Amino acid sequence: MAIFEVEAEDYQAIMDQEFSKGNTVILKFGSEFCEACSALEMELEQLDDMNDNVSILQIDTDQSPEIAEVYDVYQLPTMLIFKNRDYIIHEHEGVMLSEDIQKIIEAQ
Repeated sequence: MAIFEVEAEDYQAIMDQEFSKGNTVILKFGSEFCEACSALEMELEQLDDMNDNVSILQIDTDQSPEIAEVYDVYQLPTMLIFKNRDYIIHEHEGVMLSEDIQKIIEAQ
């Protein structure tokens, strides 16, 4: 898979598409000026290499603040892991290792 950059106008369609595949979806909220966001992105790239059924959607809160508002995201980076559209299985602020994210996904 890949990490997809998502903007507000594409958000709903991309979420629908990824959930229809039965994938676990990770929303990563960040900013290009955030060093911790870059560190989390590297961890998510490693996670992406380990999984075929995980979709990682990256949202720049400077470009699409309305998506962050939907989920009450105020700290960067923030990561939300969804099993389906209505169920967030994990929410994390800050950097998290790919191995720890993998454990959360496998536990569901």
